[in-house]
Amino acid sequence: MTSPVRRKLFFSVFAAMILAALAVLVAPSNPAAAHGNVIGPASRNYGCFERWGSKFQDPAMATEDPMCWQAWQANPNAMWNWNGLFREGVAGQHETAIPDGQLCSAGHTESGRYNAMDTVGDWKATSIGNSFTVQLFDGARHGADYIRVYVTKPGYNPVTTPLKWSDLQLITTVPNTPAAGWTHQLSNGVQIDIPVSVSGRSGRAMVYTIWQASHLDQSYYFCSDVNFGGSQPSSSPSTSPSSSPSSSPSVSPSVSPSVSTPPVSGSCAASYAVTSQWSGGFQGEVKVTAGSAAIKNWTVTLTYPGTPPIQQAWNATITTSGNTVSAVNATYNGSVASGASTSFGFLGSGAPATPTLTCNATT
Repeated sequence: MTSPVRRKLFFSVFAAMILAALAVLVAPSNPAAAHGNVIGPASRNYGCFERWGSKFQDPAMATEDPMCWQAWQANPNAMWNWNGLFREGVAGQHETAIPDGQLCSAGHTESGRYNAMDTVGDWKATSIGNSFTVQLFDGARHGADYIRVYVTKPGYNPVTTPLKWSDLQLITTVPNTPAAGWTHQLSNGVQIDIPVSVSGRSGRAMVYTIWQASHLDQSYYFCSDVNFGGSQPSSSPSTSPSSSPSSSPSVSPSVSPSVSTPPVSGSCAASYAVTSQWSGGFQGEVKVTAGSAAIKNWTVTLTYPGTPPIQQAWNATITTSGNTVSAVNATYNGSVASGASTSFGFLGSGAPATPTLTCNATT
């Protein structure tokens, strides 16, 4: 017979294994709290999030956008955390801290989360002219000690060659600029538009941006694939977090057309939609819309007929009690202008069940 000591040891180990597995299932995958990224020309990970965030399980990505496909397969948190690609304590020694070939991952920062950004290949490129605008979004209103914009030298081909410091030419430097002085003051952060001009360029290249945030020794690094010779996309800023990511950042996956704006009778309203579904799981999204007054923060309660299926969420912090899930805004998307919207998403297990939603907010 098994001794009591051995049985106790077995059940202790088994319980620890179960708890560890549950921790993996419910661990949130929220974007790194309130940082930023280059949204135009879109950086590699923001571009992948923008194009595929609401359909990242779609197998069509493998053929339509293979570089994004390999990045999502390597680590989907590199896209969910599109605003967290930074290093701390570099002290301005960028070329020392980041080896050649690792510029797009900031030297394998964040325990290698963004390593796939260094993968050489035919990343989707933004068509631009020889005069273009770099749009940098700052969700936390850190401001900048400085911003440096580089363009790769003629002859460099990002499709075939790893990026080295010697491939870059510094084109523009923005000096110390507090967040209050950035070009656009948005409801979910600030955006600065940086005019850039080169001459005689055509074909593939890369724009490399270093943003030295002002609040700490925190340096952000962004690789944007471009194709000189096309037209420059619109640089108009958004006025609310729900605007199209093509002109400004959205803090959640692209809203499906099935997510309608709900009528608002109180401080806020919430609506729910399934944005994608596969065997054994689905992706859901909740849209939060402010009422007649701007709100400072919000809480959405999702009540399910049975056990809540939510496994992980982004752009909100969730807690579960019985058949109810409470979702509280993240630090960067709690403030919503009157009549404007934001949203959060989640992954669920099994078949989707429609919850009953209630929304409460502080004005």
